[in-house]
Amino acid sequence: MATKAPWCAVAATVEVIGGRWKPTILFHLKDQPRRFSELRRLVPGITQRMLTLQLRALEQDGVVARTVDNSVPPHVEYSFTRKGLTWGPILDAMEDWGIANR
Repeated sequence: MATKAPWCAVAATVEVIGGRWKPTILFHLKDQPRRFSELRRLVPGITQRMLTLQLRALEQDGVVARTVDNSVPPHVEYSFTRKGLTWGPILDAMEDWGIANR
């Protein structure tokens, strides 16, 4: 019988923000809500499809909220949820580490 691996808090964290694009997306949402087109410009190299998939995953994890303004054309804005706001200090620490160790 296979034994179940012990739960790891770091693995749970990486599961939410892991991957190539999520940390950068979250970094740009950290200080203010952003429209989809703005995020697309701020995250060079990401395709529209990939940005959509990553934002949906973050929304599903309860980190990001999606708000649709019913104007013509509709404007979609993404922001942190209350849970997402807890990522602020983590993202700041990652930014500090990246600057110090670049």
